[in-house]
Amino acid sequence: GLLSVIQRLKGSQEQELRIVLLGLDNAGKTTLLKRLACEEVSTITPTQGFNIKSVHSHGFKLNVWDIGGQRSIRPYWKKYLGSTDLLIYVIDSADLKRLEETGQELAELTEEESLSGVPLLVFANKQDLVTAAPAAEIAEGLSLHTYRDREWQIQACSALSGEGVQDGMNWISSQIMNRKK
Repeated sequence: GLLSVIQRLKGSQEQELRIVLLGLDNAGKTTLLKRLACEEVSTITPTQGFNIKSVHSHGFKLNVWDIGGQRSIRPYWKKYLGSTDLLIYVIDSADLKRLEETGQELAELTEEESLSGVPLLVFANKQDLVTAAPAAEIAEGLSLHTYRDREWQIQACSALSGEGVQDGMNWISSQIMNRKK
C-alpha cells in the first residue's frame, strides 16, 4: 500500500506531505482520520475547528488536516489550503439530500488557486449503510467527470469498518509516485 510505495521513494531526508481532509459536517472526516491513524473510532464528536494528525512512516511525514464542515466554518477552509499536496473530500453517501450542497462546496474548493492541479480523492463514505448511494452515482451527482485540471478518484468506503479506506490510500500512493517522476 501507501507505506511500501513511500518506502521506495524514501530519500535521505524525511519528506512531508500535506493532506487536507474536507467535507460537510457529519460526513465522517474525523472517523476517517482516526482510522488512518489506527486509533479507536467508536466515540467521535463533531469537530469544532480542526484536528491534525501526523503519521511518521518509512521516511515520510503525512500531515493530515481535518477541518470541521459546519456551515459556519466552511468560509475558513481556504485559509488552510496553502501548500496542499492532496485534497481528500468526504461525502456521506447515505445523505443524498445534501449532495447538491456538498457538490457546490467541492466545486468552489477546486476553483481555489492554491489547489490548482492538486489531486482529489473523494471518499464516498458510509457505504455500510443500506441507504448509501453507490460511488458511481455520487461521482455523477458531483459532476466529477468535468474535473479536467487535476487527477481525481472516487472511492467507496466505510470509515467505521475501514472497508475501502486502504484502496483510497493506494490511489494516494500512486499520485505520490507520479509526482516524483
